[in-house]
Amino acid sequence: MRTVLHSRARLDLAYDSLAGLSVGDALGAQFFMVGRSLPDLVAGRPPRGPWEWTDDTEMACNLVAELRDHGEVDSDRLAVTFADRCEPYRGYGAGAFTILRKIRQGMPWKEAASSAFNGQGSCGNGAAMRIAPLGAYFNDDPKTITTQAIRASEVTHQHPEGIAGGVAVAHASALAVVSRLTGTPPRDFLGGVLDHLEESLVRKGIEKARKIDNAEEAAYVLGNGSRVTAQDTVPFTLWVAAHHLDDYRAAITTCVTAGGDIDTTAAIVGGIVAKPPREWLAEREPLPDWVSR
Repeated sequence: MRTVLHSRARLDLAYDSLAGLSVGDALGAQFFMVGRSLPDLVAGRPPRGPWEWTDDTEMACNLVAELRDHGEVDSDRLAVTFADRCEPYRGYGAGAFTILRKIRQGMPWKEAASSAFNGQGSCGNGAAMRIAPLGAYFNDDPKTITTQAIRASEVTHQHPEGIAGGVAVAHASALAVVSRLTGTPPRDFLGGVLDHLEESLVRKGIEKARKIDNAEEAAYVLGNGSRVTAQDTVPFTLWVAAHHLDDYRAAITTCVTAGGDIDTTAAIVGGIVAKPPREWLAEREPLPDWVSR
């Protein structure tokens, strides 16, 4: 079933995704701290807040503000926004911070992003971690999702795998939105994402994910983001989303249990599944005023 949405409804869905992403990010980041209890989380008792969010959420807020104000992504404009609003203490990786600093100093974003990793561009998971709200916003238009996801990804991630990760998560988010709107669980969630991906290691990982039945095997075979690449992060997060599409708590708990780059895996999954529990949302640090509706 195809959904047709007006701009306000699209924006509401993007904000739902942002809520899920930011809570997942902030809760996941708690488990890099001493004294956090995984058994308590599994038992439904997360740590007390406030949970501070990281660069994952900050960049996602920038993307949502771009959609709110313009209805589409302009790569030049988004690159400047990312650079101007970069707060290093939020946990930006060295590569991302270097790219954004170069942009802030006046270097064109294509040059700055392509200079990473000796000219290969970044294949990191940074594009994937922020992009779920974009998929939610354009959920009824797969072609536009791909085009817009590429624009939103390539300003910092020029490597094909980094871009593929962004495209994959955007389509996963769209499929999840359509499922919620229609009340119809997707028949083949991962297959629906694969329909929109070109050949890549990210794609191969998602293909493997279709054959895995449990979370421990998924983290072992697909990776848990510990290498901070799109190819060792996105397949696992889509596996988690596919298996917990209607259970936000279980989805985030699965990410935390798997270890690795927890704030990012939880941000990606949270952005796809969306609709975090109200009591969890209340524990998350407030988002910046500039991203309000």
